[in-house]
Amino acid sequence: MIQKPKGTEDIILKKAKQIKYIERLVDEVMDKYNYNYIETPIFESTELFHRSVGDTSDIVTKETYDFLDRGKRKLTLRPEGTAGVVRSYLENKMYSLNNQPVKLYYNGPMFRYERPQAGRTRQFSQFGVEVFNSDDPLIDAEVISMSVNIYKMLGLSDIKVNINTLGDKESRDNYRKKLIEYFTPKIDNLCSDCKERLKKNPLRILDCKKDAENEIIKNAPSILDSLNKESKERFNKVCEYLDILEVPYVINTKVVRGLDYYNHTVFEVEDKSITGGGNVIGAGGRYNSLVEELGGENVPAFGYAAGISRILLALEKEEVELDLKDDIDLFILYVNEEEKKYALYLTNELRMNGFTVETEYLSRSLKAQFKQADRLNSKFITVLNSEDLDNNEIKIKNNKTKEEEIINIDALIYYLEENLDLYEEKEAEYDNE
Repeated sequence: MIQKPKGTEDIILKKAKQIKYIERLVDEVMDKYNYNYIETPIFESTELFHRSVGDTSDIVTKETYDFLDRGKRKLTLRPEGTAGVVRSYLENKMYSLNNQPVKLYYNGPMFRYERPQAGRTRQFSQFGVEVFNSDDPLIDAEVISMSVNIYKMLGLSDIKVNINTLGDKESRDNYRKKLIEYFTPKIDNLCSDCKERLKKNPLRILDCKKDAENEIIKNAPSILDSLNKESKERFNKVCEYLDILEVPYVINTKVVRGLDYYNHTVFEVEDKSITGGGNVIGAGGRYNSLVEELGGENVPAFGYAAGISRILLALEKEEVELDLKDDIDLFILYVNEEEKKYALYLTNELRMNGFTVETEYLSRSLKAQFKQADRLNSKFITVLNSEDLDNNEIKIKNNKTKEEEIINIDALIYYLEENLDLYEEKEAEYDNE
């Protein structure tokens, strides 16, 4: 039997419902923050990711799915969402829109060749936001706050926001020199990857997974000591705005992110209930030079992304149960062919009026149909009867109280609307007792 590739998974049943719940919540939040949805191709030119993510990043050096298509073009399955959105921003000339800044969000699959583990697969769903053409620290704080609000609305409480700044180019260059001076005499005590990072991008050493607990890295110089006046003032503004938004945070100078395009504010959101590493459930930062590096003007930008699998793991660890719909409004039972035909008509009619309705598809006995209605947690059931139908009537039963009524078929929609509301109220009272 052919099986799914290593590092992938089938999203089914409860997990599928959880993911759709999260996606719907994200849609609702983005609407409130006035973000527009964007969808970019799953694969892009390989050059796009090498230029944006960076040749020194682990993603490009170890994790991208690169391939040649039949036209011998070099393509890559997208490992993250920002680069494609920036490319689309430029290609579609969104910088010329009257409504600025441009606020976008996306949701879809990403691909990285890495070791599969809990909450981390080679194909994973990620949602994220990108804001273009605003250099205001207010955007930084608002996006960080929005990410925290999403987690809170999902019921997560054990979260921690780590923020840092990488400063402007002058500050970063100063910091780079200090890191080279610090790490050069100690580099033999770090992993082989860190030795390469020292030559190409020493900030990547601070993001090393193998030597994260090594005292050499823990005692590395702080970026805060290399910031110029402008970068310090900017970071202080971000912190001030976060205080106004009542977002608790910790300044963590080891947060540098795994992508090369960041400058100024960077942040990570951890869920502390996830132990054993890998507890970052969302992250992002400012990337004011990336649009220009990809062929555009000097356009400031800020973004954030979150892996849905990581959020699901956090929900599991915190024992949070999402309010998933696990019932239906009405189950229609029948016995003979004529009743079956009417069940087909009635099921469609009620669905088109907004009700969740099921009927029998396996020609089972009435007893088995009643059991199926119970398995589906049907709030109401009706057993079609030819005699009732001839009188334009239908018998409907509350599946919890077992109360039955015979009503006119023409009044069924109104009956369901009224009694489903009452059903919900009584169920809430029952749950609170």
